[in-house]
Amino acid sequence: MHIADITMFYAPASGGVRTYLEAKRNRLATLPGVTSSLVIPGAHHAFSESIHEVPAPPLPFSQGYRFPLKREGWRRKLIQLAPDIIEAGDPYVTAWAALDAGRALDVPVVGFYHSDLPRLIGNRLGNWTRMALERYVENLYRHCNRVLAPSRVIADKLHGLGLDNVALQPLGVDLKTFSPQRRQEAYRQSLGLDDNTRLLIFVGRGSREKNLPVLLETARRLGKGYHLLLIGPQMPQRVPDNVSVIGRYTATVDVAEWLASSDMLLHAGTQETFGLVALEAMASGIPVVAARAGALAENVPLGCGLLCEPHSANDMARAVRELCANAPEEQGRRARLHVERHHDWDIVVSSLMHHYRELTGQRVNTESLQHG
Repeated sequence: MHIADITMFYAPASGGVRTYLEAKRNRLATLPGVTSSLVIPGAHHAFSESIHEVPAPPLPFSQGYRFPLKREGWRRKLIQLAPDIIEAGDPYVTAWAALDAGRALDVPVVGFYHSDLPRLIGNRLGNWTRMALERYVENLYRHCNRVLAPSRVIADKLHGLGLDNVALQPLGVDLKTFSPQRRQEAYRQSLGLDDNTRLLIFVGRGSREKNLPVLLETARRLGKGYHLLLIGPQMPQRVPDNVSVIGRYTATVDVAEWLASSDMLLHAGTQETFGLVALEAMASGIPVVAARAGALAENVPLGCGLLCEPHSANDMARAVRELCANAPEEQGRRARLHVERHHDWDIVVSSLMHHYRELTGQRVNTESLQHG
């Protein structure tokens, strides 16, 4: 079986979609009888290790993303590759090119709905755009043979648009990269923290939907004995005294070490489609305090942290104090076990192959994933 992924969500500093695609390609490479190709934007035509770049102009102020404007070059590339199934990882030009190529090749097309387009654009341009974008999403994805949603909240939204070809497909975590064994005592010392201070952490972009003012106010309310570390680009620079900022893109291994060296993750986002960083924190052996909203509400189970009222620094501070008073280390151990059981990338790719087998009718042995 030859699987082709196509997406514009792939850049030097890009996040969850690139993580998913790289983990998927690594696991597919271990399966006998399976090959994979990845088609992404680039400055010019290029090919390296089954990654094919198609020219697309850069998207300004986007950390290296490129935005395809015409579908023909993408369609031609997919037809040239002649895969048995195509997965489109964004809802823009490349998805339409995937559908064109799927019809030309008579192969199934899967759409993975990684981002909630009506919400993302609506947040920036206003709610008046949402209805038109919802019609666009429905019109695009009804042509796919299957639409994969990373969380129940997103699957429900797609069902609400009238789509009946939706399946739940959670994402995974690299359990070797994100591990309690990454803990570095020197990291806490570099922040000047004593042994009695709880280190809270958030990792991500400082975009509006992350609700960072709630985190800052939570830290201010908690005061002495608690320290919040923010890691990622676009972070605020004016922060309370018990907040530190690493305001740049940080390598994955460094993030993993900071997570394992912290006491818990705080996440005030209310519109997450999956919330990968919460699972990365849990894999690192620390519990999560998160807003009871979006995918975070389903990805932080009982015993692995606490959920709090959305947009409430007061309730988040209460949840942090409550968690610290009730064996957070034990909840961190349960969090790690939960991710091992449900979000190992081998489990995720085995589930993906089930979708692919159903759509293509081809049998593929995935035993090597379970024992790799």
